[in-house]
Amino acid sequence: MQYDDKPKDECGVFGIFGHPKAVELTYLGLRALQHRGQESSGIVASDGEDVSYHHGMGLVDAVFDSDVLAKLKGHIAIGHNRYSTTGESSLGNAQPLVRNYKHGLLALGHNGNLVNAHYLRSHLEDAGSIFSTTLDTEVVFHLIAKSRRASLEKRISDAFRAVEGAYSFVLMGKDTLMGARDPHGFRPLWLGQLGDAYVLASETGALDVVEAKPIREVEPGELVTMRSIHRGIESSRFHQKQPELAQCIFEYIYLARADGEMFGQGVNSTRREFGRQLAREDPVKGDVVIPVPDSATIAALGYAEESGIPFDLGLSRNTFVGRSFMNPTPDIRELMVKVKLNPIRDVLRGKRVVVVDDSIMRGTNGRKLVKIIRQGGAKAVHLRIASPPNKHPCFYGVDTPTRAELIASSHTIEEIRKYIRADSLGYLSIKGMLEAVKAPQDFCTACFDGNYPIKFDEHSSEQLHLIDSIS
Repeated sequence: MQYDDKPKDECGVFGIFGHPKAVELTYLGLRALQHRGQESSGIVASDGEDVSYHHGMGLVDAVFDSDVLAKLKGHIAIGHNRYSTTGESSLGNAQPLVRNYKHGLLALGHNGNLVNAHYLRSHLEDAGSIFSTTLDTEVVFHLIAKSRRASLEKRISDAFRAVEGAYSFVLMGKDTLMGARDPHGFRPLWLGQLGDAYVLASETGALDVVEAKPIREVEPGELVTMRSIHRGIESSRFHQKQPELAQCIFEYIYLARADGEMFGQGVNSTRREFGRQLAREDPVKGDVVIPVPDSATIAALGYAEESGIPFDLGLSRNTFVGRSFMNPTPDIRELMVKVKLNPIRDVLRGKRVVVVDDSIMRGTNGRKLVKIIRQGGAKAVHLRIASPPNKHPCFYGVDTPTRAELIASSHTIEEIRKYIRADSLGYLSIKGMLEAVKAPQDFCTACFDGNYPIKFDEHSSEQLHLIDSIS
């Protein structure tokens, strides 16, 4: 459930090569990825000679209408939905970015966050580069343009060897579609096929919408290139040594659609196992299990199945409520939560309610949530969280509060329980979470334990060498 103290979604990327309706399919793909970003949207298309593009602020269906889509033409297209984790929210920062440089036109869309972007940008500006956005993504453009390598693949590989952090990229030239994933594999990126056409997407749900068959995930540290239907998919590696995988565990907990597959497992089955494991670790006597809609619904089903407590829907969510641009007083702010969530009284009245949520960040809305359930007539409210306590911010593309704002970084579980005024509070353990996904060595858990796979505050002379060696 996305409300004020929840982590915000990252970005969604989509690309298609070799289809006469590439623009329309990209639009549909972006609609399927709307949950990953709601600030801005953009599509870039090419017919092999001319390139057309359009960006706008807001949701996909607000940015693109039939007249706008009719002006975009080509059999190659890439699209992007943005949620800003780096760079301000503005039209100038909308992606895909489009630039002309000495080798022609290049467009790119980025999901993730480059942790050494500020360092690289400062060095590039000292060398004379001029930036037109506040995006970490633009650093990649400058590194590609700086390279003197002969092929586009090698120029892009040079750039990716210099950057550090989380990224899944879709890139497009006039006659080429490319996709790349960082060597740690933080962010998902799928490769699919639709007839003779090839498709790239952040999640399999977007492939399903356009009726493309999933082929496989782009591998960490891999660059895939499509420049001819007859040549198929070309693959290359831009890192000689494969670092340890650090796939984002929060994709399973909250970010991804439940109908998707990523990192080798189904999101639905993994989320459900989180709930089952939570019930095993932190059982409680109750009359009904309810979810906080929508991302906690599957975990709540798992909790109910394991515990034997009946599952029901005890909260009604207003799906038509978007962002609020009010500057409300505290009393109005509290009422605004009820615009999004309202209790279903005949489910809650007189019951010991076990409510399952996916996470707690600041705790402010957890407190409001408990109040709403009590107002619905609940006799007791037992809050269960289908993830461990969030104690550390994410630097790899998920917009979480600072450590000072994360309630679990400075409060015990009992102190949090008292603050949110629940009868009991329980979290899934880190060990239990990793057992649920069956592959504990493959995931980044930094938001829970502070073990960051990439150091974001140390930059070595080796990075300077990489930047300088590009030219």
